[in-house]
Amino acid sequence: MLHSIQKRFAMSEQGAKDFMKGALWTTAQNISFMLPVMLVYLFLQDILAVYLEGRETAGVPLWGYLAFSVAAIAVIYVVTRHQYDNTYLNVYNESAVRRISLAEKLRKLPLSFFGKKNLSDLTSTIMQDATELEHTFSHAVPQLVGSLVTLFLAIIGLSFMSWQLTIAVFWVVPVALIVLWITKRMQEKEHRASYVQKRAVTEKIQEGILQIQEIKSYGHEDAYLRELCGMQETYEKGQIKGELIVGGIINVIQAVIKLGLPTLILVGTTLLLAGEVDFLTYLFFLILSSVIFNPLLIALEQTAVLFFLDIRINRMKEIMDLPVQAGASDYHLDDYSIRFDGVEFSYKDSDERVLHNVSFEARQGQVTALIGPSGGGKSTSAKLAARFWDADSGTITLGGADITGIDPEALLKNYSIVFQDVVLFNASVMDNIRIGKKEASDEEVLKAAHAAQCDDFVEKLPDGYHTIIGENGSTLSGGERQRISIARALLKDAPIVLLDEATASVDAENETKIQAGISELVKNRTVLIIAHRMRTVANADKIVVLKDGRVVEQGAPQELLKKPDGVYKNMVELQKPSS
Repeated sequence: MLHSIQKRFAMSEQGAKDFMKGALWTTAQNISFMLPVMLVYLFLQDILAVYLEGRETAGVPLWGYLAFSVAAIAVIYVVTRHQYDNTYLNVYNESAVRRISLAEKLRKLPLSFFGKKNLSDLTSTIMQDATELEHTFSHAVPQLVGSLVTLFLAIIGLSFMSWQLTIAVFWVVPVALIVLWITKRMQEKEHRASYVQKRAVTEKIQEGILQIQEIKSYGHEDAYLRELCGMQETYEKGQIKGELIVGGIINVIQAVIKLGLPTLILVGTTLLLAGEVDFLTYLFFLILSSVIFNPLLIALEQTAVLFFLDIRINRMKEIMDLPVQAGASDYHLDDYSIRFDGVEFSYKDSDERVLHNVSFEARQGQVTALIGPSGGGKSTSAKLAARFWDADSGTITLGGADITGIDPEALLKNYSIVFQDVVLFNASVMDNIRIGKKEASDEEVLKAAHAAQCDDFVEKLPDGYHTIIGENGSTLSGGERQRISIARALLKDAPIVLLDEATASVDAENETKIQAGISELVKNRTVLIIAHRMRTVANADKIVVLKDGRVVEQGAPQELLKKPDGVYKNMVELQKPSS
């Protein structure tokens, strides 16, 4: 049972145990709320016995009932305290475990996952879905389970007092549950539609924020806003429709449940007049019926979130079930040379093969440049070398070791990577560079910054290297941001350096300076450069030309320039400045 709960609700083992405890303590709480009703019943029974049977004193003195009342209050307090701890507090702890588990899962997924996954969807799953599940399991699910268990126990116990009155009170429960089950599919359909519409609006807003420059520069503000408003209107109408449907169903169910009281009055009065039930029993049922359904009614008010539960849980399971890249953390390398041998690759969401029998070697202590037309497979090859993906066939080795047998995190410790799209943080220049090596001293940071040619622009900043540069370096130019990224990679001082169009955003003068800085650090390292500017790779030790996913040329630049119709030679000729 524990395993079933854990699997059904995507919980940890401790979370499943806490859920069961919460349901049990909620049941105990519901039962404890009946103690005052029992006290009133016993008191009235005793008092009526005095007047009807002529007793001189009541069976239980008044102080006894006062003591019973105090004891009942104490029991309710203790049970309610345990119920709170085992639902709310434990659910919040489980929510923290769920968020950490999601974060750990994301940490272990291939980095390629984040390139094809919509970030707004991921954010919604991690933040909103986790929050809603926290609310559902603290305010709805244990209460519903506890209410149903309490009603089941009450039906059994009250049947011994009067099976007729028991049926008169509780016939509404199965009817209400049947109505709930019949309308379940309708409610789930509305929830799914609402989710899709909300996600569309979120993605459109994110698109507007990310592409605001293009939207403004091409005068598409009105078109964008019209589309966004239309999507928001659709979402609003869907929300109203969903609320009306769910609200209507809940009101019908609550109305059905409340029919139990008039049914009890009708049947109870008939039985009382016929002498088949005594007045105290009838009164006990009347008082009990006014409180016993309250927990169920409160739980049913959460019907909307209960039926949205599966959608949110399935989104969690979708991430948790994704395959991770595994491997050994302890491994041996002969050196830091990277070798591709017959590598074939295609993206999972496409049948089109990106790389075809790619074979080359990037040796330690050399600069190997990947060049060629756009779409030739350069960036894909570099990311495969760092195990962002795993090849479909063929092997990629690092120092003689197949990288598919190495844990990705352990593998990436050997790499410093600079992408064309730079990511910076709203912190100082110094702190942004220090990300490459957290324990680096200021002197080490400044040395890397100097090698990446950061000094000239940092000196102009208000606080120098301690200047806060804004979100993603918003106060800097593209070239300045790129140089900080290069400094960060150089500071890491990893044996392998991957530069994917790292100098694309800098001018020719600074490109030359950066190349000089990189050249100083290339000794005994494996450097893999991707570039479209031929002057960037003119001093490379080896050129690998990729075209249509195939290696069409490779060798030293001087060798490739001697080929009459070579791709590299043609690219160099095209980029020569005209006289």
